[in-house]
Amino acid sequence: MKQFRKRVESVMQADNPGSGDRMLAGLLCGASRLYGGAVKLRHACYSTGIIRARRLPCRVISVGNITTGGTGKTPMTVYMAEQLCRMGYRPAVLSRGYKGGAENNGAVVSDGYNLCADSQTAGDEPLLMACRLRGVPVLVGGNRYKSGMRAMTEFDPDIIVLDDGFQHLRLHRDLDLALIDAKRGIGNGYLLPRGGLREPVSGLRRADAVVLTRSRNTPEGGGAALPCLPEVPVFRADHVPYVAGIYSGNDHVPLSVSSLGESDEFSFMHGQSVFAFSGIAQNTEFRDLLEERIGALAGFSAFADHYSYMDSDLRDIVKTAQNCSAELLATTEKDFVRIAGRLPGSFPVAVIGVRMAFIGRQEEEKFVRFVRGRLTGGVSETLI
Repeated sequence: MKQFRKRVESVMQADNPGSGDRMLAGLLCGASRLYGGAVKLRHACYSTGIIRARRLPCRVISVGNITTGGTGKTPMTVYMAEQLCRMGYRPAVLSRGYKGGAENNGAVVSDGYNLCADSQTAGDEPLLMACRLRGVPVLVGGNRYKSGMRAMTEFDPDIIVLDDGFQHLRLHRDLDLALIDAKRGIGNGYLLPRGGLREPVSGLRRADAVVLTRSRNTPEGGGAALPCLPEVPVFRADHVPYVAGIYSGNDHVPLSVSSLGESDEFSFMHGQSVFAFSGIAQNTEFRDLLEERIGALAGFSAFADHYSYMDSDLRDIVKTAQNCSAELLATTEKDFVRIAGRLPGSFPVAVIGVRMAFIGRQEEEKFVRFVRGRLTGGVSETLI
């Protein structure tokens, strides 16, 4: 099964698969056409009013994308919530809670000051956002309208930030932000499952703005095949890594919000033998980041995105690190919230996070003016 999954993933990323995978590519193309037909029908139902989106009694900002994999939705959602606080709003964050136990029935992950759920209940990304955001309630649930009304009743926000909401057409939004990885673009241009597109590229016309992430070292238009959308404002941003803290393997997730530290300094890891592991959409990029910042690793283990670590996995990680004579483990914040308190022994763990930063102060000021203008009903100053 694992080998077949790797073959499928290889075909999904390839423009022209090798001869041995052409039959599989043909089957996936057929499935993509069926999937695309269903997506178009669904969009038509909403655009013609056959199905109506529900409105919350406050403004809603959606952060999403049209591709699978990591484009930076979580750090962008955190950025938006923090920026809205600076503007004087009282935001709350709604997330689906993917692979969390509360995805169906919903739950409060954080009241803004205390965590109310663990990663098994909330899912890793909502719990991570709850740890990062102070004063901002975080809720999960597949029914975003229901979660939004719960947020209104319990926390009285005046604006909602919808995490991964671009395809969630059931909820009306006042501002739709679509993220595209500037390095990866739209991949091979195929819909799922032949490619990584969640919907046709034409869906980006629904966006009020596009944010090109990971765009610091790419040309102005991005480093990969990107759609041409002259009518949609485009902003350039980057993923900036930081050290969230050093923890013992048996330390638990902090019980209060924002108790994770933050430092841009990786120098303390220089000269140490580091074994790293991650279960995110872009494991290779995490490994490359560490090797760029601290040099060669003693070893690296990669797992599937949102991987549910078993105790045996964690024992194997520690054992492998010891066999490599590693002095320090390194993983992502997203992984750490899933495993905190469960690593055997007291092996030190460097927890690495990512925040969203626009390319230059002027770019950020343009983006903030754009958001403020859309929320107040004024004229966008994006191009001024």
